[in-house]
Amino acid sequence: MAAAPVIVVGAGIGGLAAAIALTRAGRRVLTLERAEKIEEVGAGLQISPNAGRVLQEFGLSPALEKIALEPHALDIRRAADGATLARLPLAAARSRWGAPFRVFHRADLQNALLEKALSLGATVRTGVRCSGFSQDEDGVRLIVHSESGEETLDAEAVIGADGLRSSIRSGLRLCENDEPIDLGLTAWRALFPIETAPASLRERATHLWLGPGAHIVHYPLRDASIVSAVAIIEGATAPAESLNGEELARAIGFERWNADLRALIEAAPAWRRWPLFGRPELVRWSRGRVTLLGDAAHPMTPFLAQGAAQAIEDAAALGRAFEPGGQSVEAALDAYQAARTQRAIKIQRGSRRQGFYFHMSGPAAVARDLAIRALGGAGMLARNAWLYR
Repeated sequence: MAAAPVIVVGAGIGGLAAAIALTRAGRRVLTLERAEKIEEVGAGLQISPNAGRVLQEFGLSPALEKIALEPHALDIRRAADGATLARLPLAAARSRWGAPFRVFHRADLQNALLEKALSLGATVRTGVRCSGFSQDEDGVRLIVHSESGEETLDAEAVIGADGLRSSIRSGLRLCENDEPIDLGLTAWRALFPIETAPASLRERATHLWLGPGAHIVHYPLRDASIVSAVAIIEGATAPAESLNGEELARAIGFERWNADLRALIEAAPAWRRWPLFGRPELVRWSRGRVTLLGDAAHPMTPFLAQGAAQAIEDAAALGRAFEPGGQSVEAALDAYQAARTQRAIKIQRGSRRQGFYFHMSGPAAVARDLAIRALGGAGMLARNAWLYR
C-alpha cells in the first residue's frame, strides 16, 4: 500500500511551486484545487531575482524563456506632471543576483508550474473544497467535498496554500482575532493591447507613477503585445466591479494627472476592482503536521511586488526541509517555519512602509521626490538589494 501523500491545498502559484519542490524532495504529492479548472483571471505578475533563482533551480528556465518578458528598466515618475524621478537599470540583474527581473501573465506562469508539477509525478485534483481536518501522530485526515460528495483523505502532511481566506489557516487557529482585515485600499487591474497605449509608454520597461493617495504600475507582457496595469487607490472608490478607463479616471480624480498617464488609463476598455485585505502577522505557521504557505501564511500589500515571490521562496524552503534525512514530518515543518517566518514578516512590514512612501502628498511628497532624485536609479535599486540577494 502506497504511503499517504503530502496534500497541498490550493493550486495557485505557491501551491504548484510547493508541489514541484516536494516531488523533487522525493515526496508523493496530491494538490487539491477548489476551482473546476486551473486558470487565473488575467493579470500581470512581477517575479524578482530572489524567486527567479528558485524557478530556475526547479528546471523551469526553458519555459520561462518562452513566457516571460524581461524589462530593461524601472521608471519612477511623478503622476502630476510625468517628471522622471529615477530610472532603475534592471539589465544587470542576472549577473548580479543570478536571475533577471521578469514579468508574466499570471496564467502563463501558473500553466508552466502546473506542467512541471505533473511531469515530476504530482497529482492534481480540481473541483475539491476542503472543509476541515484532524491529525494525530500517524497523519492527517482531510475532509473534502466534490461532485462525488464528502470524503476523507489521508495525508502525511497538509500544506495550506489556499490564499488569504485560507480554510486551513482558520482550522489551525494560530492566533486570536485572525479574520481578514480590510486595508482601505482598492486595486483596479486591466489588460489591453499595447498599440492602444501612448507611444511613449510602449517600451519594454516597468513604469511606476506616484500620486497623492494612489500609484499606478504598468508593464508590457507576451512579447510586448499587451499591457498589464494596476492602480492602487486609498479610501473608497466607485463600488462597481468594473469601469472603463474614462469612468475610472473620473471616479478617482486621475483627470488631473499627466496626459500620457491619463491616455494609458483611458486605453483600457475595462478595469476590474479588487479590494485589498490582510491578516494579522503570524510568528508560527505550523501545528503538528499542518502548515501554511504563501498568502495563507503571510498576505502582504503589493508595494514591494513580493507576494508571489515569497510564496515561491516558501516552496523552496519547504522542499529543502523535506529532503531525505530521517527527520520527522513535524521536525521538517518546524525547520521550514524557522527558515521563513522572520523574512516574511520583514517583507510584510517593508511593503506597508513602501505603500506609505508611494502615496505621500504635499511637502512630504516633495521631500520624497527629492530623495529619489538624489539616490538615482542605481541607488534606488541598491535600497532593495536585501530582497534580491
